[in-house]
Amino acid sequence: MRNMLLGYRSYYKAIKFIFKHRLYWYFVFPAVLMLIIYKLGTMVQGHYIQPKVQNMNEVVWYFVWVIVEIAIAVMLMEFAKYLVVIILSPLISSISMKTEKILTGKTYPFSMKQLIHDIRRATRIVIRNMMWYFAFVFIVYVVARLGWDDPKSSPIFYLTFAIGFFYYGFGFLDYINERLRLDVDESITFVRNHRGLAIAIGSIYSLLIFVPVDLGALFDWSDFGTDPGGTLGNFFLHLFLWICASVAAILAIVASTIAMDELVDLKSNPYSQKVENVKK
Repeated sequence: MRNMLLGYRSYYKAIKFIFKHRLYWYFVFPAVLMLIIYKLGTMVQGHYIQPKVQNMNEVVWYFVWVIVEIAIAVMLMEFAKYLVVIILSPLISSISMKTEKILTGKTYPFSMKQLIHDIRRATRIVIRNMMWYFAFVFIVYVVARLGWDDPKSSPIFYLTFAIGFFYYGFGFLDYINERLRLDVDESITFVRNHRGLAIAIGSIYSLLIFVPVDLGALFDWSDFGTDPGGTLGNFFLHLFLWICASVAAILAIVASTIAMDELVDLKSNPYSQKVENVKK
């Protein structure tokens, strides 16, 4: 519970920190990228050209191509906010280091060898977390299915949200663990020992990114003539939800860095250097 309170308190501190140090301009990157991905999806979806098919083989390949295009369009349009987090992973790491630099007055020298190592390590962490997450969700679903006709109506099913919170939080905390040079097993042990912090970080992030934002509502003004109030209301609602989804990752990584500094004192990390020394 103490670690959970630390995590939620860190979000409050992160909001003030971002505006105090003018880091809010970073919000532009995920916001614009989300729109670009969505628009690419609409372009792919609307790019169907009926070819001249002359035999059954061409008909089959045409329908295969249409299915692939639809799948790509749906992925780009419906999962834009998730793709943004993956694409912006280097930026998220940079924001975390910038936050730590402001907090501690220390930074990290660039190393291509360390960068390659971190990418491999991050990939391993992501794959591991995904496998464990879906394994736990499957177990919870099976248990809920045994006792209830509708598994989602089971109180046990709500454990899946807590599991998701934990693994989302794990992902953000691991950016800092990388800089502490914890290997994968050490990072896993650390997060398990501070699971309350991971759940707190992941829960706020999840609430922001799981909002059902419809980016199409920002561009659809077809009903404005007949229902201007409803159109404007729908526009501002999804504009607000789009902003929430856009700030989620940056807010979460700043909160994670602030919480970890309070927890382990990042200034004592032997792998970092004083800013003055780096400038020389």
